[in-house]
Amino acid sequence: MKTLMGYIAGLLFGLGLGISGMTDPARVLGFLDLFGAWDPTLMFVLGGAVVTNFIGYRLVFKRPNPIYGEVFQLPTRQDLDVRLIGGSALFGIGWGLSGYCPGPAFASIAGLTLPLAAMLLAMVVGWFLAKAIPSRP
Repeated sequence: MKTLMGYIAGLLFGLGLGISGMTDPARVLGFLDLFGAWDPTLMFVLGGAVVTNFIGYRLVFKRPNPIYGEVFQLPTRQDLDVRLIGGSALFGIGWGLSGYCPGPAFASIAGLTLPLAAMLLAMVVGWFLAKAIPSRP
């Protein structure tokens, strides 16, 4: 049941990305074009996500444990390291250059284009490179 709920959550996320137009890299790049044809749509999508998560977390953490799990699995690390900052910078650079972040990229895979394929390839290479870089405990 836990796996099924994961698939349903992914489907809802993908549908939300498609309905909101976030699978269109031109919309994302338009948001980043502050001094040109600025498109504020992404700000509203992000705002809706923040509000939804704010309310959702308040409701979920009133429960003693997850519905389909034993305990809540939350990150425990609170430090900033080179891997986190470097990965964040690379993510931002890739998002700004391609107009895709991983969610919309996977949601757009049915309409594969050369720029999308290049972004997906770079992302997969990045995953393997990140695994090769040792992390501190």
